[in-house]
Amino acid sequence: MAGGPAATGEGIGASAPKNRVAGIAMTAFAAFGGILFGYDTGTISGIIEMDDWLRTYGVRTDNLVDHPIGYYLPSNRESLVVSILSAGTFFGALLGAPAADILGRRVGIMASCLVFCLGVALQTGATTLPTFVVGRVFAGLGVGLVSTLIPMYQSECSPKWIRGAVVSGYQWAITIGLLLAAVVNNATKDRQDHSAWRISISIQFIWAFVLCTGMAYLPESPRWLVKKGKDKQAAKALARLTSLDPTDPEVETELSDIRAALEEEEKLGESGYLDCFRPSHNKITLRTLSGIFIQAWQQLTGINFIFYYGTNFFKNAGISDPFLITIATNIVNVFMTIPGMWGVERFGRRTLLLYGAAVMCVCEYLVAIIGVTISVEDEAGQKALIALVCIYIAAFASTWGPIAWVVTGEIFPLNIRAKAMSLSVASNWLWNFGIGYATPYLVNDGPGNAGLGSKVFFIWGSTCLGSYIFTYFCIPETKGLSLEQVDLLYQNSTPLTSGRYREELIAQDLHVSDIKHHEERHDEKEATEKV
Repeated sequence: MAGGPAATGEGIGASAPKNRVAGIAMTAFAAFGGILFGYDTGTISGIIEMDDWLRTYGVRTDNLVDHPIGYYLPSNRESLVVSILSAGTFFGALLGAPAADILGRRVGIMASCLVFCLGVALQTGATTLPTFVVGRVFAGLGVGLVSTLIPMYQSECSPKWIRGAVVSGYQWAITIGLLLAAVVNNATKDRQDHSAWRISISIQFIWAFVLCTGMAYLPESPRWLVKKGKDKQAAKALARLTSLDPTDPEVETELSDIRAALEEEEKLGESGYLDCFRPSHNKITLRTLSGIFIQAWQQLTGINFIFYYGTNFFKNAGISDPFLITIATNIVNVFMTIPGMWGVERFGRRTLLLYGAAVMCVCEYLVAIIGVTISVEDEAGQKALIALVCIYIAAFASTWGPIAWVVTGEIFPLNIRAKAMSLSVASNWLWNFGIGYATPYLVNDGPGNAGLGSKVFFIWGSTCLGSYIFTYFCIPETKGLSLEQVDLLYQNSTPLTSGRYREELIAQDLHVSDIKHHEERHDEKEATEKV
């Protein structure tokens, strides 16, 4: 494994003492938005198993053996209720680009909270399924906006020596949200009135209020301010983030690097979505497709199968208390994200992605094999199943969970960053929707369903193998580089040779502005010689 210190050289806060926590704390706070994401996606798996919710939105049945309360949720309704959030988040992620460019990263996050609250209000007050579904859509729009804007804000504002850990904090917050959802669901599941599920849903107002209020006190992204020509405000924002004076040479150096990179991109003209796929010396097409596919592969690891349908899956596998097992898997998810936050700056992005894909692939094939060879009465087999699922979750939480967001947040140039990130995050939610919608039909028994059960893990194991191959050929190592240095990395290396060139950038302390000035002096010298 690669090791060594995270970074040297210039970057946001590179010369400021590393024990100055103000800038780190400010950008880390933005990760709180991950709780909206995690809680909202995690709470539905328990809600659809609650007695009162089933009586309110389910279908009456005379089969009291399989459905003791006399109501059940058909696969089509289960697919709709669970996956419709992801349909909303898909469009929310796409709207994240204009929101980020027009409103700014910070104000865009605050506006997202208001959209999210509208969705929560509709779900909380719903008494009919259409109203509940519309509420899920609006909540999804808010979550989609947040999932584009927060990693972008964090990547643009974090010191490069800890940027990976700060952006990983967003994924950590997602896991905390998932855990909180499991705990609250477990606490309210036995209530026999609407409060059983309305408490779980309405708690989300608190998360949105905390995030919106906190963002009001944070600085705007200096990179967005430079892009808008607000250099004085950019210097002030950068000074707050680095605990330096706005006139400090370090602040001016960083702003010069941002301007130089932006000027290079603006020479190509105003950027649109098509520019995200236009071949150039900057390998824009590769970078955009890498962002889109790394988010797709993150979903195709199968992790949301556990967090969307885990309660139902464990129950069907013969486990006596599926709600408690769901809490246990969420605890593993939370605490194993912490090593990933440390490891992303210690071992690098590419290395952890490769190891994570390999471990998940092995675990999921084993879960599939055990699941199809043991009976639901086999206690030892059930324990092995739970253990392997926990190892699989631990591998995801410490690698693909946080690092997919880190990579997406740092591989795009400033001029197209908002649009390319929105496409990448939209890819995440599109696959999230597809998996959420298709899973009940894949795993459930009965007419019109595939009845795969545990065999679905053969699919997830194969997709993890695909994610390993993708990472090996498409994802470079960007540990310890400023966002502008990542441009140089893509211009002058391939994913397979990126490790060596990254070390050169750090050792020689190369920057976009340095290379630009060198080229200008070279051009002036050639012009003089011709005269």
